[in-house]
Amino acid sequence: MTFIPHSKPSLGPEELRAVIEVLQSGQITAGPMVAQFERGMAAYIGLQGAVAVSSGTVALELALRALGVGHGDNVILPSYVCSAPWLAVQRVGAQARLVDINSTTYNLDPQKVRKARTSRTRAVIVPHMFGLPADLTSLQALDMPLIEDCAQTLGAMEQGRAVGTVGTLTVCSFYATKLLCTGEGGMVLSNDEVLLERVRALREYDKAPSLNTSAGNCKLTDLQAAIGVAQLNQLGEFLDKRSALAALYRDLLPAEVFTAPVVPAGRTHVYYRFVVRLMKGLQSADELTDYLSRLAHRGVQCRRPVFRPLHRYLDLPDFPASDEADSSAISLPLHPSLTEEAVRQAAHILQEELH
Repeated sequence: MTFIPHSKPSLGPEELRAVIEVLQSGQITAGPMVAQFERGMAAYIGLQGAVAVSSGTVALELALRALGVGHGDNVILPSYVCSAPWLAVQRVGAQARLVDINSTTYNLDPQKVRKARTSRTRAVIVPHMFGLPADLTSLQALDMPLIEDCAQTLGAMEQGRAVGTVGTLTVCSFYATKLLCTGEGGMVLSNDEVLLERVRALREYDKAPSLNTSAGNCKLTDLQAAIGVAQLNQLGEFLDKRSALAALYRDLLPAEVFTAPVVPAGRTHVYYRFVVRLMKGLQSADELTDYLSRLAHRGVQCRRPVFRPLHRYLDLPDFPASDEADSSAISLPLHPSLTEEAVRQAAHILQEELH
C-alpha cells in the first residue's frame, strides 16, 4: 500500500546548497541572509519592507503590538481558523471578537465583521483561508486596520491586487508545510516604515536605547532564511504544480458528491489546501471522523481543514457556517511533491469509502 501524505515540505538540492553555504560562512544567526529574505519577500508581495521573525504566531503578536493594540481593545477574527490569531490577541492583552465565515469560501464574512465592530475594535485579522483570498474589497470598505494573514495564500490575487498589499500590515508563516517553508519562521510586512520599525524594536532586546518589556528574542536565523530564499526562487513552480493537481482533483471527483473549492469572480486560488465538502454519505462530525479513519487505513491521509473552530473551545453559540464546515469539509492531499498517479489513487479511494 502506497501512503499518500496530506502535506509535505518540498525540499531539494537548492535548499541543501543554500544551507551549506551559510554553515561554511560561519554566520548562522540573523545576518545578511535574513536581510536578503526580507527584501525578496517584500518585492514578491509588492510592499516596501519586511521584518523576519521566529514564527507566524509571533508575527501576528508583533503586528498587533506595532498597532498599539492592548488591554481594553478588541480584535475581530474568524472562528474557523487555527488558534494562532486568538493566541496572539490574548498575548497582547486584548479581547478576541469571533465572527462566522462565509459558508462557500471559508473566509471572513464582511457583514458579520461589520456587526461585530465596537468603539473598542482596533484591528481585524484577515486569514486568507486555504489559498483563496478573503473579500478584501468589502473588508477594506469597513475602514478598519486590517492585518492580512497570508500564511496560506502567497501569490493569490483579489480584484487585480496581490494578496498582502491591502492591509495595514501583512503577516506570513513559513512553517514546514506552508506554501514557502523555512521549517519554522514568520514575517511582518508593510508599506509603513514606522510600523516596521516598531516590529524591529520588539523582535530583539539587545543593543536597544532603552529597556522595552514587550521586546523579546524573536529573530529568524540565516540558516532558516537561506532555505526561504531558495524556496522563494521556486515559488512560481510550486504554485503551478498545486494548480495542476487541483485541476486534476476537479476532473476526478464527481461534483454531486464532492463540492470543490469555490473561486469567486475577481479572485485567484493558489491551493494551499484542496478543501471539499461532502454532499452525500455523512450526517455528522462523528461520521466524518470515521470516514477520515477509513481513508487513513487505506493510505490516504486527509484531514479536517481546521482542527477545531475557536468558538468550540470557548463554548460560544451561533456560528452555523463554521459548524457546517467542521462537520462536512475535508482537506485532501496536495503538495508540490505529489504525483498525478497519487491524486488518481486518492480520488478513487475517496469515492470507494463513501459507499
